[in-house]
Amino acid sequence: MSPTSPAALAASIVLALALLVGCATEEEAYVERSVEELYNEAMDGLLDDDFEAAATGFAEVERQHPYSVWATRAQIMSAFVYYQGNLYDEAIAAAERFVELHPGHRDAAYGYYLIAMSYYEQISDVGRDQSTTARALQALEEVARRFPGSVYARDARLKIDLARDHLAGKEMAVGRYYLRRENHIAAIGRFRKVIELYQTTSHAPEALHRLTEAYLALGVPNEAQTSAAVLGHNYPGSRWYQHSYALLVDSDLEPEADEGSWISRVFGDVF
Repeated sequence: MSPTSPAALAASIVLALALLVGCATEEEAYVERSVEELYNEAMDGLLDDDFEAAATGFAEVERQHPYSVWATRAQIMSAFVYYQGNLYDEAIAAAERFVELHPGHRDAAYGYYLIAMSYYEQISDVGRDQSTTARALQALEEVARRFPGSVYARDARLKIDLARDHLAGKEMAVGRYYLRRENHIAAIGRFRKVIELYQTTSHAPEALHRLTEAYLALGVPNEAQTSAAVLGHNYPGSRWYQHSYALLVDSDLEPEADEGSWISRVFGDVF
C-alpha cells in the first residue's frame, strides 16, 4: 500500500475540520434556552417591527418547549406576527393550524378572526377577481356564527356588509359591461344575482333599474314593469326609480308588479 500523499492528507484534514465546524454550528443552533427567554426575545422582535425575527422566535418556543402553555401562545402569536407583517398566506396557515389544534381555546375566536382579516385586507377593487372577497365573506360569517357574542363577531358583522357590497359591485360592473354591448341576457343574469344574493346592499336600486332597462330592450314588458314597481315600492325616492319610470312612460307603460315574477318573490321574502 502506498503512503498517503501530502495532498490527500491535507484534504482529509480539511474535511475533518469542516465536519467539526458543522457539528459545532449545529450544536450551537440547537442550544436549549428557557421558554421565558425565547418568548421575550420573540416579543422584542415584534415590538421592533422585526416580524421575521419574531416569527422565528415564536417557532423556536414551540420547537424547544412543545408541551408548555407558552407553545400554545406562541402558535397564535405566530399568526398575529405574520398578519402584522402583511404575510397573509402565512398568517392564514398559522391561524388555521391553531384553531385545528385548539378548537376550544379562549383565543380560538381570535384565530378565526385573524383568518377572516387576512382575507379581508386582500380585497381588491371591483375591476379585479373577487375570489378573495368571497373567501373573506365566508370567513367573516364563520366568526359571527361561531362566536356571536364576541367583539370579533361585532366587527365581523360590519365587514360582512362591506364585503357583500363589494361582491355586488363586481356583479354590477360586469352587468353594465354586458348592457353597453347589448348582451341583455348576460346583463340580466348579473343584475339578477345582485337582487337574489345582495338585495340589502347599496347596489340593489340600480340593479332593479338596470333590469327594467334590459327587459324593455328584450321586449319583456311585464318583467320591466315589475322591476320598476318593486323599485318604486322599496326605494321611492331613488333617482333610479325616476329613470325607470321615465323609461316605462316612453314605452307607454307604467310600473306594475307581477306576483308571479321572480323579482316579486325575492323582495317579498326580504322586505
